[in-house]
Amino acid sequence: MVALTPISRKPVSFYVPVVAAFGAFAGLFVGTAQGSGMIGLLVGAALMAAVAFVLTQLIPSERTGRWGLVAIMTVLGGLMGGVPGVILGAAFGWFFGWLSFWLFEGRYRERVAPYLTPGQVLWHFSFRVICGAILTFLITPILVVMPLSFNAQDFFTFTPEMLRFDPAGYSLKHYRDFFTNQDWQNAVRNSVKIAPVATLLSVGFGTLAAIGLSQPHVPFRRAIMAILISPMIVPLIISAAGMYFFYSRIGLQGTYIGVVLAHAALGIPFVIITVTATLVGFDNSLTRAAANMGANPVTTFFRIQMPLILPGVISGGLFAFITSFDEVVVVLFVGSAGQKTLPWQMFTGLREQISPTILAVATILVGISICLLTVVELLRRRSERLRGMSPG
Repeated sequence: MVALTPISRKPVSFYVPVVAAFGAFAGLFVGTAQGSGMIGLLVGAALMAAVAFVLTQLIPSERTGRWGLVAIMTVLGGLMGGVPGVILGAAFGWFFGWLSFWLFEGRYRERVAPYLTPGQVLWHFSFRVICGAILTFLITPILVVMPLSFNAQDFFTFTPEMLRFDPAGYSLKHYRDFFTNQDWQNAVRNSVKIAPVATLLSVGFGTLAAIGLSQPHVPFRRAIMAILISPMIVPLIISAAGMYFFYSRIGLQGTYIGVVLAHAALGIPFVIITVTATLVGFDNSLTRAAANMGANPVTTFFRIQMPLILPGVISGGLFAFITSFDEVVVVLFVGSAGQKTLPWQMFTGLREQISPTILAVATILVGISICLLTVVELLRRRSERLRGMSPG
């Protein structure tokens, strides 16, 4: 058992500049919202450096200092930004109070190996901060859309009533419009008719291709794999234009079958990749044993191989379904007005009439995607347990 490094208080020259750097980052955002990012950066750095020094050097009780900072920041936030400012100020007060004492007391050393050098400890936490910043950058646009979908006005921005958390500023009108508007419901029906069929084709062809390409005796495996996953690599506009010219020659352009085949072609690479990854840990001696017992290849596949690779197949199918349900570029080229899908209707709403109902639809799609990705993660963990890669 590794002993924890004893906690030792750090010098002012260490933790105050670090807290000041975080304060500058927070001040940059607050200052930008107020109209001057540079002033916010400087004020944030100076203010948080002073806060860190006062909390750790002049206030004897950590509990008193941290809760006092939360109270002061909450009041300042309320004076500057109303109810949202209160929430943001309280969050900043809690975070900077915790950060100051976390660094001052050396608590950051508790959960890292004691033999790490200061540079390695710095990288340990810097890596997590970078990952958190990237995640925040990716998630923030989604989080902004969700409250906007409840806007009582036909705007794509937060109204003063919403910023004050006034109930009059919120409404379900955009959701009602989505469920009652005939154009939106036709688009949903088209998406529901196209995506499942395209998913079935993707799963069938993709699973067979992955199993075939997993055999060592198949010639040119790498070249065939590169061709099959090329729809993921080639820019979508090029694939869409190619499908348009090809389908128009064979009479499938503007038909239901053409759109389904186009979406299936886009979903097959996802199935191939997930099933191939599942087959990496597959024990081929099981299929040889089944053959020795007299089972034909079809029976061996459905009774032996398929149950073990099923999590990968379902995961690939979910990715193929999401790809088909969210795709808009290919259907614009290959489909007709009768195959207007939900993403196509959203694109039309942005280009022609600026319908705020798009925000409600986007929120619903985000919720569906979260549910599907949760299922994918559960299936991934189940697959690892079946292959003995993680404890049950």
